[in-house]
Amino acid sequence: MAKHKEKGTDIENNAEKSIMKELFGWMIYLLIVVGLTYLILTYVGQRTRVSGHSMETTLSDGDNLIVDKLSYRFSDPKRFDIIVFPYKYEENTYYIKRIIGLPGETVQVTDGCAYIDGELLETDIYGAESMDNPGIANVPLTLGEDEYFVLGDNRNHSSDSRDPSVGILTRQDLLGKAWIRIYPFDQMGVIKHE
Repeated sequence: MAKHKEKGTDIENNAEKSIMKELFGWMIYLLIVVGLTYLILTYVGQRTRVSGHSMETTLSDGDNLIVDKLSYRFSDPKRFDIIVFPYKYEENTYYIKRIIGLPGETVQVTDGCAYIDGELLETDIYGAESMDNPGIANVPLTLGEDEYFVLGDNRNHSSDSRDPSVGILTRQDLLGKAWIRIYPFDQMGVIKHE
């Protein structure tokens, strides 16, 4: 009988070891998933939601987007890129705007229109309405080697580089480029920048 009890104990020990091994495997798996999710959200992409009407008609209030945080590590931002950046006066608040002025250029808003280096920004089809308030761009603003001037597409309803609270952005201010609209589902797809 003693031998029979030892066999039962061995079976129980093996079952416990098997369960522990399975639990350990799942814990490792979960740690890898959490680690990869953290790396992706920190360095590759981030989900954000559009709040407000400053980018209409391109983006609407309530649109959910994935922001590409990787592209600007390998390439420079371009004119008309739709970018996301943190609002410096309110924590966990991000703005989404379109790049109009690039490093080294002179930007001015005159007679309701944007001018780059004294030339009318004719391809500025995104902000078709005349701008009522030129803000700080009522005089020529020459951008530094690492500076960007941004505007919302809905120009008269946007706090953008014309507003001193937003002002000129630097490269390090740019969180990333709007990449994919994931909601609403009927408008899901890659966001066109030009």
